[in-house]
Amino acid sequence: MSRHRRAFLATVGTAALAGCTAPVAEPTAFEDHERRDTTIGFAGDAMLGRNVDGRYRRAGVDPAGVWGDLRPRLASLDGVCCNLECCLSTRGDRFPDRTYYFRADPAWAVPALEAGNVRVASLANNHAMDYGRVALRDTIDALEADGIARAGAGETPAAARTPATVSIGEADVAVVSFADHYAAYAATEDRPGTAYVEMDPKAPETRRVVGAAVDRARATDPDLLVASLHWGPNWVEYPDDRLVSFGHWLVDRGVDLVHGHSAHVVQGVERYGDGLVLHDTGDIVDDYVTKEDLRNDRSFLFEVGLDGGDLEELRLVPVVIDDRRVDRADADAAAWLRETMRDRSAPFGTAYDRDGGDLVLSL
Repeated sequence: MSRHRRAFLATVGTAALAGCTAPVAEPTAFEDHERRDTTIGFAGDAMLGRNVDGRYRRAGVDPAGVWGDLRPRLASLDGVCCNLECCLSTRGDRFPDRTYYFRADPAWAVPALEAGNVRVASLANNHAMDYGRVALRDTIDALEADGIARAGAGETPAAARTPATVSIGEADVAVVSFADHYAAYAATEDRPGTAYVEMDPKAPETRRVVGAAVDRARATDPDLLVASLHWGPNWVEYPDDRLVSFGHWLVDRGVDLVHGHSAHVVQGVERYGDGLVLHDTGDIVDDYVTKEDLRNDRSFLFEVGLDGGDLEELRLVPVVIDDRRVDRADADAAAWLRETMRDRSAPFGTAYDRDGGDLVLSL
């Protein structure tokens, strides 16, 4: 997408997108700060199932509405990468002994992902197999039919570990994806599933499996090599030492950006060596109950700017999730998010500048 195209999409409102007649949003702008050759959005869990599915699958409801007034911002990026925290299917049987099951009808969910400018979806997570192999295959087929790249799940372990490769803006991007839960969802030689590993850099099997996947991604000579990881426990504000070490090991191995998710809350950002670690990007849309002490309804869109294939800037755009959609954060929520992210990034020595409502990290 050209700079002129980005500026246009950022200036127009929702009504100008896809012929939509919704109210025009305020400019959600790139015109007020320096643009990069390529800007890619990284988001946490997109959970389109359960009550979200119940709303947007109804006749006459615009699937793009799930993105609220964030949609023009998403559209003005060169592309978005997120963790798809559900199956895209209307078929399959529930995997036994799970507490939560997430599934969305691809008839609306795929157009919603397209409206959100999602170019890459991570499938290595603890919900990709909620409705078994049939629903996982439907998910993969639905994404492929719409041209959305995916990584982290497949018919065999080798397929699940295969990197996604896609051109986004001026950058060639490779994405490997792994999850550390559930082991029962792991792909085997006779059953499709996810790319499951123990995320411990000291574990020989982890080093072998993940190292081979990273090497395969590096062989494509990407401008940006991403490891999208569903790691660590839920509802934790800081990563433990083992996960921090694993992120460092990945960067040492050649990963440019670690895209973490799973905790349902944002964690700190770390600049390590030549790489960038987003320890947890929280959620981007869901129907979850808000934990008032954690404010899991508040998150960021993490925008990564590249020039000439080099990481140049990370911009954190505050967002809120409410009533099964995501919107730009108001002043109070944005202030809370900025303070919280500064606190959670402080252990890594990360200090941000402020630009309007956003936080900015020069790389």
